[in-house]
Amino acid sequence: MEKSGISTFPPPRGRIPNFKGAEKTPRMLSTVEEYRKSEFIFFNPDSPQRPLRERALLDGKKIVMASPKLKEGFIFLKPIRGMERIQSTIRGAIKLGKPIEISELPEVDVFFRGCVAVTRNGDALGKGGGYSDLEYAILFEAGKIDERTPVMTSVHPIQIVREIPVEDHDVPVDIIITPEEVIRTDKKRRPSIVEGALNGSGWNR
Repeated sequence: MEKSGISTFPPPRGRIPNFKGAEKTPRMLSTVEEYRKSEFIFFNPDSPQRPLRERALLDGKKIVMASPKLKEGFIFLKPIRGMERIQSTIRGAIKLGKPIEISELPEVDVFFRGCVAVTRNGDALGKGGGYSDLEYAILFEAGKIDERTPVMTSVHPIQIVREIPVEDHDVPVDIIITPEEVIRTDKKRRPSIVEGALNGSGWNR
């Protein structure tokens, strides 16, 4: 992505890479029925999903965002008119949102995760920290999502690859959003949730 001039700020190494065209993904997201019907969305905090977080807030969605590395736990955001762009940033979410306990969360209608790469079978690769898998496991164990909850991501087309090595606990993707299209994956598996993820996560709000 760096060599092709596709990646944008911040530098992509060690991150979910931001990419040129990410600002076009909200237009594609708005065509997804599961999104249109949703009221409460879980989002990862990474840069390429910031425009989607802003779109969701502009559309009146309530969202919960994982803070980076879960250091600040989960952050609840209601739309504040005229402040949606600021709310969609990490700094703005922490400032304008509020920490929320797992027990206070309603059921999540859509789960967003960040990806370094993804396949059309739904296999997904994160940045190596396992945070998307942990966040999914925490919400699953708390009864806020289940096997029917759609998992989405947004990527540049170059990030869609033929094959990714996966482990049983890796969270696959149902729907891929690119700047130009919506891809419904041929997902063949569900993650095996690690028992005790909530208590073993190091974050017990």
